Amino acid sequence: MNFVAFERAKQGTGASRRLRNSGRTPAIVYGGSAEPLAIELDHNALWHALKKEAFHSSVLDMELNGQASKVLLRDVQYHPYKQLVLHIDFQRVDAKTKLHMKVPMHYSGAEESPAVKIDKCMVNPIVTELDVACMPSDLPEFIAVDLSGLKKGFSLHLKDVKLPKGVTAVTRGSQNNPALVSVVPPVVEIEAPVVDAAAAPAKGKGKGKK
Repeated sequence: MNFVAFERAKQGTGASRRLRNSGRTPAIVYGGSAEPLAIELDHNALWHALKKEAFHSSVLDMELNGQASKVLLRDVQYHPYKQLVLHIDFQRVDAKTKLHMKVPMHYSGAEESPAVKIDKCMVNPIVTELDVACMPSDLPEFIAVDLSGLKKGFSLHLKDVKLPKGVTAVTRGSQNNPALVSVVPPVVEIEAPVVDAAAAPAKGKGKGKK
């Protein structure tokens, strides 16, 4: 995806407020050997771009002063209740340096799995995005996972998923093979036995007087 940026001459709280009032969003580009660069973006174009998944997880082409450069979206600050982006951060991408990025997980095929089709289980995604490391050219927009082989009594773990070429998962601590999807058996309702009113002894009956 590509977007157009403009150099931002004035900085500071007052300048940023005036910028937002004019329909622009203040932003910054950092990383690499160059100094951080203050830029501004058209708010409407940015708002629509942020609704697209790829804008959050892909290497972006930023056009600035007629020149294109590769960046990643790193942080977005929204207004607490208005549909307004207050500030946005981008990181420069070095084509020769590995990057860490969270990539969305796209699950499909659960309805065709034996767990759902035969055993009526519930399939619950636990992990919706995966932290990965790869070269910028290998960064996938998303990771597709086929769930059609799920069976009752089994969950899908990280090692069950074949990652795209050049992509490795970044795990922390002892969780080197976390569960990504759980399979929950259907709830079995046990009906209470029906008591025959005619056969049941009457309350207090059979007790003689002393």
